Amino acid sequence: MLFNSYEFLFVFLPVFLLIYYVLPKHRTLVLTLGSYFFYMCWKPAGALLLFICTLINYLFGRAISKSPLTTKGKLYCGLSVAADLAILAYFKYLGFFEQVFNSAAGRTLIEPARIALPIGISFFLFQCISYTVDLYRDKVKPTRNFLDFACYVSLFPHLVAGPILRYSFMEKQMRDREHSVGKFAEGVAFFTVGLAKKVLIADTLGVAAGALFDKAGGDAGVYACWAGLVAYTLQIFYDFSGYSDMAIGLGRFMGFNIPQNFNSPYLSASFSEFWRRWHMSLSYWLRDFLYIPLGGSKKGRFRTYVNLIITMFLGGLWHGAAWTFIVWGLWHGALLAIERALGDRNPIRKAPRVVQILFTNFFVMIGWAFFRAASLGEAGKVIRGLFGFGGEGAASAFMKAPGFLAAAALAVLLIIKGENIYERKWRFNAATCVFIIALFAVCAVLVLSQDFSPFLYFQF
Repeated sequence: MLFNSYEFLFVFLPVFLLIYYVLPKHRTLVLTLGSYFFYMCWKPAGALLLFICTLINYLFGRAISKSPLTTKGKLYCGLSVAADLAILAYFKYLGFFEQVFNSAAGRTLIEPARIALPIGISFFLFQCISYTVDLYRDKVKPTRNFLDFACYVSLFPHLVAGPILRYSFMEKQMRDREHSVGKFAEGVAFFTVGLAKKVLIADTLGVAAGALFDKAGGDAGVYACWAGLVAYTLQIFYDFSGYSDMAIGLGRFMGFNIPQNFNSPYLSASFSEFWRRWHMSLSYWLRDFLYIPLGGSKKGRFRTYVNLIITMFLGGLWHGAAWTFIVWGLWHGALLAIERALGDRNPIRKAPRVVQILFTNFFVMIGWAFFRAASLGEAGKVIRGLFGFGGEGAASAFMKAPGFLAAAALAVLLIIKGENIYERKWRFNAATCVFIIALFAVCAVLVLSQDFSPFLYFQF
C-alpha cells in the first residue's frame, strides 16, 4: 500500500483518521495498530520481524538505562547494536556476500540465499540503534511503556522510507502533542505538495530515466545520456523529498512535528553542503553514530580523510547490497576528502556561487549514474556517453514522452526558486485552499489512472 495509491488515499487514511480522532484516550494504541496493519499490507511476515526488532531493542534499552556510561552499559549497548546489524546483514547482505564469495572462488561453492528484503528495514533498524546508543550515552531517558516504544519504531508515516527519527526528538511528542485544525490543515498542504512532487514531476521524469538506464542499458548518444541522467537527478530528488513531505504531512494529522529531510540540496555550492542538505536525517545519523565515533576530524588530517571515506562507503552500502551503491558511496567519500584536503586552496571557492553550484551538481550527477545503473558496466556506458564515447541511441523516444519537457522545466524552476515550504507561514485563505484542493484533485486523478509507481527509496 503506497501513499500514492487509491487504497491509501481513499480507504486506509480516512478510516484510520476517523478511528484516531474518535478514540482520543487510545491514540497511541490506534496509531501502533494502524502502523502494523499498514506494514502488513506489504507482507504480513514483515510485521513479525518489526515486532521482534522492537522487543529486542526495548529490552536492551531497559538494561542499558540502568547503567549508562559504564562498562556494563557498553556491553549491553554493543550486544543490541550487534543484534540489529546481524538482522540487517542477514536480510539485506547475505545473498550479496555469497555472490562475492562465489565470484572470488570462480565457481558456485555456496548457493546464494533467496531472502525477501523486508521493506524499510534499514530505516527502522537505524532508529533502534540510535535509541540504544543514545541511552548508553545518557542523552535520552528510557521509555517505560512498551506500547510507546512500539509506536515510535513503527510510526507508519515514516516507517518504510524515513526520515530516520531520533527518540530524543520524538520522546516528548509521544506523550504530549498538539492536535488542532491549523496543524491538520498544514498536514493537508504538506501531503498534497509531496504527492504532487511524486505523481506530477518524479513519475513523469522517471520515463526518461528509465529509457536510458532500463531500455537502452546506458548505451546511448550524448544527448540521450545527458537527458536521461538529468531526468534521474531530478526524479530522485522529487520522488524522495515528495515522500518526506507526505510523511511530514501525515505526522501533522496526528500532531507530530516530523523534521525536515531536504533543504534545496541542488543549490549547494560544495559537497559538504550538499550532504547537509540531502537526506538530512541519514546524514546526521552517519555523522553522530559513525563519523564522530571513528574520530571525526580530531585525529589528524589523514585520519579525517579516511573517516570520511569509510563513512560514505558504509552510507553507500546502507542503500543496497550492490557494487554500484558501494562505488557511489566511495565516490562521495573521495569528493568530501578531496574538498577537505584542498580547503581554502580550492580554486572553485573563488568562483561565483552559481559556478560552484554547477560544479557541485556535475559531480553529484556522475554519482547518480552509479546509483541508478543496474551494474558498474552500465554506469560506465552512461558516463562515457556523456562525453561522446557512447552509442548512437536517440533521445527522441523519451524526450517526446507526454509532459516530459514540462515536468523537467517545472522541476528546474522550483529548484532555482529555492522556496522552503518548511519555513513557510501558511495562511489558509480562500485562494490557498482552492489551490490545494485543485492540486490534490489533479493528483488523485493521476493516481487512479497511472500504473503502480513505488517510491524509489522503498527498496532501501
